[in-house]
Amino acid sequence: MALPTKDLLGIEGLSAGDLTAVLDTAKGFKEVITRTVKKVPVLRGRTVVNLFFENSTRTRTSFELAARRLDADVINFDVATSSVAKGEALLDTIETIEALGADYIVIRHGSSGAPHFLAKAVRASVINGGDGAHEHPTQALLDAFTIQERLGKIEGLRVAIVGDILHSRVARSNIIALQKLGAQIVLIGPPSLVPESFLAYGVEIEHTLREGLRDADIVYLLRIQLERQRKNLFPSLDEYRLLYGINRERLGWAKPGALVMHPGPVNRGVEVSRDVMEMDESLITTQVTNGVAIRMAVFYLLQGAREDVAAPHT
Repeated sequence: MALPTKDLLGIEGLSAGDLTAVLDTAKGFKEVITRTVKKVPVLRGRTVVNLFFENSTRTRTSFELAARRLDADVINFDVATSSVAKGEALLDTIETIEALGADYIVIRHGSSGAPHFLAKAVRASVINGGDGAHEHPTQALLDAFTIQERLGKIEGLRVAIVGDILHSRVARSNIIALQKLGAQIVLIGPPSLVPESFLAYGVEIEHTLREGLRDADIVYLLRIQLERQRKNLFPSLDEYRLLYGINRERLGWAKPGALVMHPGPVNRGVEVSRDVMEMDESLITTQVTNGVAIRMAVFYLLQGAREDVAAPHT
């Protein structure tokens, strides 16, 4: 079993069958990480390099744990203390890393398309850990896995994504992935953060929280990404909370038993109240756990693709 290419650059290039293959594979790895001995030697002798040009805790740690659970060697490349800080070109940095024997390069970069550029230039498998405001494919995969694990299906569900859609790579990847798996998507937020251009994705758009949450099975909350905004797109965080923040009362506007998700980090008291985070319906902690299983599955399936590509030359 393998993914169609040696790289995972986005959800857009995957079929519904590819997505299902990742989710099915992750089920087995979820069982592995619950054991006393949490390792399987799938990537023994392989080297994974985490190359993060933007700060990250959850994603980088999750990739590192996933690689170590598969018995790979892991290098966390410190951009701040590398030659990148001296002006070294991105491609030069990657070629240096590959020359050191990297088999997989997980990259997070502030420029959209950076992983695609690198994938064309290196032999190593490139995994997109988030590029600009473009995509974050493994986040969408772990979210789909979490939904399917809890509800047993994705097809026919109504998913309300609330918040800073404009700057969110998570939103883009989730829109594509969940639609391919049969979900309906409604985007909710102020017009400045949810522009009409997103209608091209085949989604619904609502600027009023109550209307948008109606009949929602999943309420997926996004962090307000102030660091990506070049101008103030709403008056204040307090006003955003008053209009779009989720508390127990407002969660009641969704379908009874609606589940709450968030990719983290959470601005507590802004997009979601603390008591909602502690409800049984909150899947936020489960998402973090499932991130390791999904990334193990991605490494495993990309290894299959690498072997398929290499086969004619052996």
